[in-house]
Amino acid sequence: MDVEAFVSVHQPQWDRLAYLTRRQRRLTGAEAEELVTLYQRVGTHLAALRAAGADPVSIGRLSGLIADARGAVTGAQAPVWRDISKYFLVSFPAALYVSRRWWLTIGLLFYLVAAWAAWRIIAHPEVVDSILTSAQVQELVDKEFAAYYSENPAQDFAFQVWINNATISAVVLALGILLIPTIFILWDNALNLGVNAGLMIGHDRADVFFGLITPHGLLELTAVFVASAAGLRLGWSWIAPGPRTRMQALAQTGRATVGMAIGLAAILLVTGIIEGFVTPSSLPTAVRVGIGVLAEIGFILYVWILGRRAARAGEYGDVEEADREATAPVSA
Repeated sequence: MDVEAFVSVHQPQWDRLAYLTRRQRRLTGAEAEELVTLYQRVGTHLAALRAAGADPVSIGRLSGLIADARGAVTGAQAPVWRDISKYFLVSFPAALYVSRRWWLTIGLLFYLVAAWAAWRIIAHPEVVDSILTSAQVQELVDKEFAAYYSENPAQDFAFQVWINNATISAVVLALGILLIPTIFILWDNALNLGVNAGLMIGHDRADVFFGLITPHGLLELTAVFVASAAGLRLGWSWIAPGPRTRMQALAQTGRATVGMAIGLAAILLVTGIIEGFVTPSSLPTAVRVGIGVLAEIGFILYVWILGRRAARAGEYGDVEEADREATAPVSA
């Protein structure tokens, strides 16, 4: 590392930190947040200088600045609610928007596979014989499919659904780096959805199928597509890192991927509540379906309004710059 270049590039930030530290009792809210960010960032600068073997004077001066700033920071921490609101209003929607081509493509392919499986079941009844007996089919169509949504108390069922869906999303997200396992899970779930659709539609129970699947299924599957896309992007960043090194691409994409987990859990909590309390309710089918459609539209608007705005401002779902590795500039 070129120590002189590093010092020259980061000196304005050190001067700014010193200025904010001196006037700590008169800081505005924005300046307090800036003080915390600079304190964390300059800490990484100090670590980089020590690793590079910089002269003791420079290290001592920066260590003193860090010590002074630490005292100021202990009384200037930004409220937790600001971090939470920034995550849900900026970071998470930005990550969703940046990865939109991935999860939209995955969703389209998923529904095409499900539609193909349903068509096979409807157009070729003999296929059913290799899957289920006629008695099992009749039991599924007449009772089991609808009973699944009402056989347990709503609150217990909602919690169970949330845990199940969160587990599936976590699996496809975590295994995405290996690519094949996530693709297999998506394929298997698409076939399962298509088979159930084909059986219900083929026995004139399309109204029951779509009336029970649509309220929660639209948003629920979208969350699974998002989780799958995040995982697959992580795996693809290792194969095709672009202008970055493989480690840089993996680190950047990995941070954004892990950062999406909390947001996905919140979305799946909403779908669990809908599936537990709306899907099996006595509300008219049109109302239940309408709730599901509105939930999906709300998600799309969330991504395209807040996400696009954040992405245009330079956000892409990564952690704060202060929490990333220090970059060591070099002189020409």
